[in-house]
Amino acid sequence: MERLKLFMPLIAFVVLAALLFNGLKNDPNELKSVLLGKPVPAFALPSLNDESRIITQDTFKGKPYLLNVWATWCPSCKVEHPYLLELANMGITIVGLNYKDESDEARSLLKAMEDPYVDNIVDADGRLGLDLGVYGAPETFVVDASGIIRFKVVGVVTEEIWARDIAPIFFGG
Repeated sequence: MERLKLFMPLIAFVVLAALLFNGLKNDPNELKSVLLGKPVPAFALPSLNDESRIITQDTFKGKPYLLNVWATWCPSCKVEHPYLLELANMGITIVGLNYKDESDEARSLLKAMEDPYVDNIVDADGRLGLDLGVYGAPETFVVDASGIIRFKVVGVVTEEIWARDIAPIFFGG
């Protein structure tokens, strides 16, 4: 028993090291969504472009689109913005979800930086974000023509992520 007590710190160290090593293999940007393969949750929220117009989960059905969660308070969103403009210029439909933000500030930012979105959903209280399982901004969902979520990116969409992960799903079905 005394001998076992001597080895307890070593055993604890080995177990902890194994757990930490296993954690290094996990990609922190690869947070699976429970909504993969399911429809965009039901909602009815105003458009940032015209707050008297209501957008629902069915508004953009008919062709695939990216649902991009962003906010003016999000520094990574500003990093992602130029690539979203490139995608929009390539004809990719991008719908913004302005998450827990001030609408006037959001409109000003889009005017100053150029607007890659076909429309923006105002999610001032974050309820839709909560229903989508949003951890923060930016996050991007690939939604197919039937309104089914096919993929989720946590963090900035880059050219590499687009080519490797999103484009095959987006164009494949």
